[in-house]
Amino acid sequence: MEHQQSYVLRTVEERKVRLVRLWFCDVLGQLKSVAISPVELEAVFEDGIQFDGSAIDGFSRVQESDVLAIPDASSFQLMTWGDGAEVSARMFCDLVNLDGTPFEGDPRQVLKRNLKRARDAGFTMMCAPEVEFFYLESDDPSLVPVPLDTASYFDLTTKDVSSDIRRATIQRLEATGIPVEYSFHEDAPSQHEIDLRYSDALSMADNVMTLRLVVREVALQHGVHATFMPKPISGVQGSGMHTHISLFADEENAFYEEGAESNLSPIAQKFIAGLLRHAPEITAVTNQLVNSYKRLVSGFEAPVHVSWAHNNRSALVRVPVTKRGKEAGGTRIEYRALDPACNPYLAYSVILAAGLAGVEGDYELPPEAATNLFEMDEAQRIKTGIELLPASLSDALDVMEASDLMKEALGEHIFEWFLRNKRAEWGEYKAHVSQFELDRYLRNW
Repeated sequence: MEHQQSYVLRTVEERKVRLVRLWFCDVLGQLKSVAISPVELEAVFEDGIQFDGSAIDGFSRVQESDVLAIPDASSFQLMTWGDGAEVSARMFCDLVNLDGTPFEGDPRQVLKRNLKRARDAGFTMMCAPEVEFFYLESDDPSLVPVPLDTASYFDLTTKDVSSDIRRATIQRLEATGIPVEYSFHEDAPSQHEIDLRYSDALSMADNVMTLRLVVREVALQHGVHATFMPKPISGVQGSGMHTHISLFADEENAFYEEGAESNLSPIAQKFIAGLLRHAPEITAVTNQLVNSYKRLVSGFEAPVHVSWAHNNRSALVRVPVTKRGKEAGGTRIEYRALDPACNPYLAYSVILAAGLAGVEGDYELPPEAATNLFEMDEAQRIKTGIELLPASLSDALDVMEASDLMKEALGEHIFEWFLRNKRAEWGEYKAHVSQFELDRYLRNW
């Protein structure tokens, strides 16, 4: 740690960094920031920054309000905010109580705790998300969302502004030290995808938080709005954040076994079984908005069936085909329910907890779903025993509330606050009279 802090202090001085941004996020995944002068950095490494946690949703109660933000030197990255701009930097912080113990309301500490549990079992979690989002002409909620183009999947759109914005975004991410593997136009109008290169889960959660800020920042500079709302436009597919996952043990892929079917080791099979058994319980966190469940419907490529398959994109868990000669490192699974509005620290925590429950509990992997599940009728689904994901935020919260796994993975503080907050959101939604209801009922009833 001292070596990393020395590197940060030296880099800040050599690169003439004028501002250091210290980041953390609330329980819902909203980014928070405090900026300090470089001259204060050494003292902040030593003592942290004290602030009133009761002022931030999901943190402390008033009587236990003060917490410390301690910069994590390993998360240090130089940031560029435009041509000719002064050099700044960012670091993510861990939040601790005044006595130095981890603060249980900090989502980053929740992920670190779950990753430690995995390390104690001999595993490191690696992941790579495929982040989808929309570019829109405006962020005015009183207007119907207007996309910037009418292109579709993998289209090369050389004349529209979306291509320029996405190219500038990739350049900014790379300059910030976040490696991008792929980027392309997705299926819906003005929908785009950026795939990040494999990394450990904590670094990846930090990178997802940074990506969302950079995408919005670059879009704003071009006079448009970028949104990670899961379903901003009716009648087209929504935005997901399919995430590729593997566990490594002693620097070797624990999901790989030579000669096994699809090279899936027993650990991988049990991990998938854990995800499937606990998928309904974790959905409130992986899909935390009322709007998330407008995406999780049949007919728009989003998974709704709790199932797994090799190359069947209608399944919740997919086992991608690996490149020839890359099986040992490339064997992985893809969890497809996640959407880009989740809190990545909490989402990765509950996915890991569900998978580890399968490994530790020796769960048996159910049969593969070989058919197109979107074409399966209700009678066929019941006959095969395939369960559905929760159909609404309210349903997801009911399942979550009864889950011991979720309470343990999140900790009592965040578990209880999340349920209260999301119950309130559902209550507001349920009482709202939508345009759909006015269009359908006002004249006829």
